Amino acid sequence: MKFRSKYNVVAVVAAAVAVAVAVVPSAAPTAQAALPATPPGWTLAWSDDFNGAAGTGVDTAKWLYDIGTSYPGGAANWGTGEVETMTSSTANVFQDGKGNLNIKPIRDTQKNWTSGRIETQRTDFQPDPGKVMAVEARIQMPNVTGTAAQGYWPAFWMLGAPFRGNYTNWPSVGEMDIMENVNGVNTVWATLHCGTSPGGPCNETTGLGGSTTCPGATCQSAFHVYRIEWDRSGASEQLRWSVDGVVYHIVNQGDVDATTWANATGHGFFIILNVAIGGSWPGRPSGLTKSGIPMLVDYVSVYKSI
Repeated sequence: MKFRSKYNVVAVVAAAVAVAVAVVPSAAPTAQAALPATPPGWTLAWSDDFNGAAGTGVDTAKWLYDIGTSYPGGAANWGTGEVETMTSSTANVFQDGKGNLNIKPIRDTQKNWTSGRIETQRTDFQPDPGKVMAVEARIQMPNVTGTAAQGYWPAFWMLGAPFRGNYTNWPSVGEMDIMENVNGVNTVWATLHCGTSPGGPCNETTGLGGSTTCPGATCQSAFHVYRIEWDRSGASEQLRWSVDGVVYHIVNQGDVDATTWANATGHGFFIILNVAIGGSWPGRPSGLTKSGIPMLVDYVSVYKSI
């Protein structure tokens, strides 16, 4: 997500994907009281339920804040042309006392935007040999649509561990976009970025992507569970993306050459949550873009198969 210059929308029909997945919680308009029960056959490896007091920041034992407009020595504007400045302020990133993390983009009187971007301290999220790892979050996208949503770009994604501290080795080290959305449309995008850019085996800067509409209520008006399963249990690896338990995109190890796959997946990953404003994919915000509409995150959890 965060480095593409253009995304070509890919229509994906979920019914065409015949893959069994673990049951995940159904969508609902408010935060749950606790994490969902761990499904049979899985163990909970890591989580954050965002049950802190109203107005508090994130747990910095679990998360770190990305600050400014780039990584140190990395591409300007987070590599995408987005226009906001990321902060650690509780005006932009805060727990609401109702079981949610809020990431809120704000436009000031000078028409400058601030927002929030956090990533896990841990960089070792990957399945064990012969097992499956699932990473999921229950999220309500910013509840804004139409011209008022121009430039909004919420995302839930992962980057390969070798990127941290290097900040120049994308996309070879791998990026897994679990949920992306732009401009308040009722669509969720999923993508694997890998290989070389531009072009290469993963068609960068577009990546190997798919999309679907949110089932039932729209992505903006309700919570949905966005999930990726990284499967090492078979003869070759597979990545599966789902919304509310419905798989809509698959990437198989054999879809790219062995070296590209190994470079992109032969290590752990860290998890990122953010709301960008502007950039080459959504386009710049306009004077009609509404300030202060947050992405709500009920929980983030990582499961491993037993």
